[in-house]
Amino acid sequence: MQFGIFTVGDVTPDPTTGREPTEHERIKAMVTIALKAEEVGLDVFATGEHHNPPFVPSSPTTMLGWIAARTERLILSTSTTLITTNDPVKIAEDYAMLQHLADGRVDLMMGRGNTGPVYPWFGQDIRQGIPLAIENYALLHRLWREDVVDWEGRFRTPLQGFTSTPRPLDGVPPFVWHGSIRSPEIAEQAAYYGDGFFANNIFWPKEHFQKLIRLYRQRYAHYGHGTPEQAVVGLGGQVFMRRNSQDAVREFRPYFDNAPVYGHGPSLEEFTRETPLTVGSPQEVIEKTLTFRDSFGDYQRQLFLLDHAGLPLKTVLEQLDLLGEEVLPVLREEFAKNRPASVPEGPTHAARVAARDAAPAADGTAAAATPQEVTS
Repeated sequence: MQFGIFTVGDVTPDPTTGREPTEHERIKAMVTIALKAEEVGLDVFATGEHHNPPFVPSSPTTMLGWIAARTERLILSTSTTLITTNDPVKIAEDYAMLQHLADGRVDLMMGRGNTGPVYPWFGQDIRQGIPLAIENYALLHRLWREDVVDWEGRFRTPLQGFTSTPRPLDGVPPFVWHGSIRSPEIAEQAAYYGDGFFANNIFWPKEHFQKLIRLYRQRYAHYGHGTPEQAVVGLGGQVFMRRNSQDAVREFRPYFDNAPVYGHGPSLEEFTRETPLTVGSPQEVIEKTLTFRDSFGDYQRQLFLLDHAGLPLKTVLEQLDLLGEEVLPVLREEFAKNRPASVPEGPTHAARVAARDAAPAADGTAAAATPQEVTS
């Protein structure tokens, strides 16, 4: 089981002071948060990709490459890589390069993006979001697994005898998650390739994400990658902690009430009751997070959103200390209990290379990786 944090990189005024960080301050804060994540023992740091204000992470590979140079253990991921508005060729090149620089500590999460104006900025139409996601990923999947690719599709110019460089590290591409808030087509796509499926698990009740994850698990088995229980699932989550629950609620309320994504709507109490948001003590965070397994089955990766809604950097770092010192050790122990041996661990480059090399060929020698073996 892997634990980490993910960020959307919003630049939001602090409602308690009225001060809005500069873009420079926010970018530097994200790096500081990533380094702190490794320091407190987390496994993963993931950044979103946005090309519109008030967000700053328009170049995830630049940021993750910088963080890779300053960390040793942290898995570096995206919480969205826009498969719709990015060229699959550039994604293949950029993330293979990052994979080499980080010695394999890289994976990425494909997402469509739901900001309408961004699509025409990159020559696309949001109404084609699902077909773009399907076609672009089909090409990306091949670019990482075939040395020479011929390609013709609807949304980009054809490729003839094209080789993406550099080739993936050790011949094993970065692990791919497909992230979705509401699209069953994306759950189906993840299942088809035997990739991971990441449910945002933030703004909606658990029943909504249960449907998507159930579909993904069923279709994963249908395509022959393993049992439904062996499907690779990641979940989001959203927390704010203080040692005393009342202090947490009192401090977080102005941030919640004024947040662009959920402010001026349901009350904080309603939101914490109906969604995975937890505002309270470390013990309350532990208890609610442990219910995720009851709702979704054993899974591989849990990411928390901590730095949003204008929370100052100092507060976010305090959240990370609480997460690392009081929450993480208990979650690791509890999630390990009664976990079936057949349920896979969270994906790492080293484990996937070892699995590829151990796969027997018909003649008894180690087999070259097939797309199913690499991604399952």
